[in-house]
Amino acid sequence: MSKTKAGKSARKGEFGYIAAEKKRKLLLTAVLFAVPLFIFFTALIYFKTRLTIWTVITVVGCLPACKMLVNLIMLFRSPSLDQETYQKIADHVGELVMSYEMYMTFYEKSAFIDAFAICGNLVVGYSSDPKIDAAFMEAEAQKILKGNGYRTTVKIFTDLKPFLDRLDTMNEHRESLEEGIKFRPDERYPDLNRNQLIRHTILAICL
Repeated sequence: MSKTKAGKSARKGEFGYIAAEKKRKLLLTAVLFAVPLFIFFTALIYFKTRLTIWTVITVVGCLPACKMLVNLIMLFRSPSLDQETYQKIADHVGELVMSYEMYMTFYEKSAFIDAFAICGNLVVGYSSDPKIDAAFMEAEAQKILKGNGYRTTVKIFTDLKPFLDRLDTMNEHRESLEEGIKFRPDERYPDLNRNQLIRHTILAICL
């Protein structure tokens, strides 16, 4: 998938999502601020005073916009996965369930994860973020997954080559990695298999 093709249609966890989401949230933030401010200035011109109920409505109306602005600022701190790196990863994906361009956030720390591969009880990621505390992110992600009923091992590489080698190994042993794992479908997402549900859980803790 090319960057252009991903474009505005990229969903969370897909290549091109960060760039598309920045544009979408920038527009949404502008609209959320514009509506209450329009109400405020219209009331100010009409009543010639700020001491009206419309000022209160404006302040309350700006709260969703402020929340969206915080999300937008955090999103702009996140880089995007470049086309060349994406293509290198895509060449090794095979039949693995993948997730791309995730800004994973916890209370203590956050980091950009370029990609995650999920197979059985293995969740293997790659991050180009120079400030990532890989051990911390691994432990926290593993804790979240365990809390949702998935006893997985999470590993995050900070070098691309070992990550690509691990993808090849996971593909080679995919059947054995998934063998014997008990799985009860989630009635909320009946169309998702276990690997896809793990992906869904990971995306829930990412911007």
